[in-house]
Amino acid sequence: MSLGPWQLIIIALVILVLFGRGRISEMMGDFGKGIKSFKQGMNEDDAKPTQQISHEAKPADRGLKEDQVKTPSEPK
Repeated sequence: MSLGPWQLIIIALVILVLFGRGRISEMMGDFGKGIKSFKQGMNEDDAKPTQQISHEAKPADRGLKEDQVKTPSEPK
């Protein structure tokens, strides 16, 4: 079931009657400000240099004494 042009016009008129012209234009202004703010945030993220993450694994037993290092147990 698809919406035809007459159904869309009726829906638009009902929305206009319920909210009024002033309220709809106010909501669209807020929507535009939100999009603008989102785009600015995306541009700020692109301008900042990203921190490089090292993928080198460090030994787990570095700095531990012999009695603190666990040895793998044999499978059962």
